[in-house]
Amino acid sequence: MNTITPVVGSEGRFRLAGELSFTTVPQVYAQGGVLFDSKAATLVLDLSGVERTDSAGLALLVEWLRQARRRQQNLHFRNIPAQLLAIAKASGLENILPLVNQETPSKDTLLMGVS
Repeated sequence: MNTITPVVGSEGRFRLAGELSFTTVPQVYAQGGVLFDSKAATLVLDLSGVERTDSAGLALLVEWLRQARRRQQNLHFRNIPAQLLAIAKASGLENILPLVNQETPSKDTLLMGVS
């Protein structure tokens, strides 16, 4: 099951768990409103619970970045799965979505995001 859940006690922080694929992205997109219901200026979405993804998952993240910009919010992604990073690099999106070196991230390092 795919879920987006708020991190208790942390305004603007969420966790995404499940699969981001052509089959599941419409359902996950529908749940995405919870992200933008937050009044926080900066939103952080932890992707450590994502089990599998494809290019539809990457497209969803790009769309959420657009929505955040329209709402004048910053959206950052943490703990991006290796599979998703590979798709971003193969698609040339690492230039649009800045990627931080994942080999030495601190617990607060934002791994992909646009401010």
